[in-house]
Amino acid sequence: MSKRPKIALCFPNFAWQVSDASFQWHMLPHSLCILAAMVRDVCEVDIIDAYKENMSRDGFAERLGSGKYDLVGISVLMDLFSRSGQMAVSLAKKTLPNCVTIMGGVYATMNPGDAMKNPDLDFVCIGEGEEAFPALIRHLFLGGERPREGFAYRNGEEVAVQARARFVQDLDNLPPPAYDLIDFSAYANWNQRKTIDDTGALPCVTLFTSRGCPQSCCFCQAAKIAGHRVRAKSPEKVLEEMTFFKNVHGVRSIVFADENLLAIRPRAEAIFKGMIERGLAMPWFSAVASFNLDEELLALMKESGCVCINPAVESGSPRVLREIIHKPVNLTHTKRIVKAANAMGIFTIANFIVGFPGETWEEIRETLRFAEELEAGYVKIFAAIPLRHTELWEVCERENAFAPGFCSTETSWNQGQIVSPHFDARELTLLRAYEWDRINFSTPEKRARIAERMGVGAAELDAIRRDTRKLALSRM
Repeated sequence: MSKRPKIALCFPNFAWQVSDASFQWHMLPHSLCILAAMVRDVCEVDIIDAYKENMSRDGFAERLGSGKYDLVGISVLMDLFSRSGQMAVSLAKKTLPNCVTIMGGVYATMNPGDAMKNPDLDFVCIGEGEEAFPALIRHLFLGGERPREGFAYRNGEEVAVQARARFVQDLDNLPPPAYDLIDFSAYANWNQRKTIDDTGALPCVTLFTSRGCPQSCCFCQAAKIAGHRVRAKSPEKVLEEMTFFKNVHGVRSIVFADENLLAIRPRAEAIFKGMIERGLAMPWFSAVASFNLDEELLALMKESGCVCINPAVESGSPRVLREIIHKPVNLTHTKRIVKAANAMGIFTIANFIVGFPGETWEEIRETLRFAEELEAGYVKIFAAIPLRHTELWEVCERENAFAPGFCSTETSWNQGQIVSPHFDARELTLLRAYEWDRINFSTPEKRARIAERMGVGAAELDAIRRDTRKLALSRM
């Protein structure tokens, strides 16, 4: 090909498949911008975010047609949005019959064979794409060899599935994401729904400073997606990024999107101290593991601007934590950390999951009692979701524990997905909704504090609560 190939890297509109507002996220297209930065020296690259722009399917097809792209890449965040991704692939092929279609993201990495059932899809990227995707571009358009790893592709009537792409080892060497290809300020000032886990200050940037998870929680795909070893950007690199976003884009708050921001303590401390010393202290939020925290680190986090942490406790039953989930949470220590954070003025949001095979009804009630006793500022309660290539999925297969009508691409954390001799899926759906309501909104003080944090009035908060309860009842 003599001319530079023209490619589009896209998010589908997840609302094509899921209309529930509780599944809307503030998503900076970080992954697309990284890939664009990796290939822009040899390609013309456009980023199309049908989700952010709330495009209709016809509008998405029209945008693709006007661009006359040689390749269309679709990123799918998770299994739940797989049909939206497949719709986007088929729209691309119908609009541009000669274009190459490729899908990446968590769904594609974890389900390459399932993704390739769509005849309109030419390639699936399996694993991290920063090195694999440029290799495919060189093969398709510049005469390079076919990549030997990282892809599923069609070989005649068969689908060939290669080994996953190697993990990127040195994150510092990745180029800055090509945020100049998007309207960054539109994302930095975007709050598409009222949410509890917010920094409260705009413009806000989401930072990805590490990859990988050393834990082996039965329900989670993170370690399989990004590996057990934590690969992290250096503190200096992270601080350089913060300085850029503050000085160039006027960013006033940060969301750390790492699975394990605190996993390497000296690195975390260097980042927080650097924020203080360089005038980068600003409101920030992150999910954290309580077992990586103590009062000394909390105080440093507070000084660097931390306004909210989200410890994933998962269960209030020591047996369930130990024998089913396999997470090293000490519940006494977790109580101490939450109490200390509350005293420092750091808002705490605790996550819990109920409904695992082998978990008894009394252990579910034990978790809910602990969630209430913890006195976190807010409690999230999820129904366990079986995801492919996790231990939980394997247990559900072995014990025939999938709820009737279960579909891996129609999962929902607010709906029971699992049955056991101790409970059924409908009980879980109703229980999690009504206990969420009872624990979080049991006093006028709690209701007022949560409404203030979400930026809603009392009437709007009541409507959110009512809609959550009604949704649970509609699924009975």
